[in-house]
Amino acid sequence: MIDQGLKEMLLAHQQKFMIPASIVATVNETNSLNHAFLILTKNRYAKIVVVDNENHYRGLISLAMITDRLIETAKINVAKLDQYQVADVMQVDVLPITDPYDVEENLHLLIDQSFLPVVDRENHFQGIVTRRELLKAVNYAAHRFDHYYDVQSKLSK
Repeated sequence: MIDQGLKEMLLAHQQKFMIPASIVATVNETNSLNHAFLILTKNRYAKIVVVDNENHYRGLISLAMITDRLIETAKINVAKLDQYQVADVMQVDVLPITDPYDVEENLHLLIDQSFLPVVDRENHFQGIVTRRELLKAVNYAAHRFDHYYDVQSKLSK
């Protein structure tokens, strides 16, 4: 459990935790792999969110997933980019979160993921919580903790 004082310091910057869906690069599950490849490459992202026509979260897609589908025995067949849709290769086992401000849970999840998709109760995509933004808050708290609290070491006793 995170110390309450530390949690309060982290949450002081909670407005920056979630990047809103309106500025997050996404692809539709019915888009071609060609389209997803272009979006990922142009934005220099490794992985992005996949949504459906009603903006429901559906999964994630990465350059590695696309490339894996293009590999043939001895070469990469780029003609396959237009033969498949995003839904054919996307990752569907990454569960979204509903609370972008649950610092303890999100820190735990961000150990293995660079971002967490955020949805509302109806599974509409709301945005992402990134490891980078949460680490900025942790960095702030680590460097400013003694400005807010008097800390005594238990090790010297």
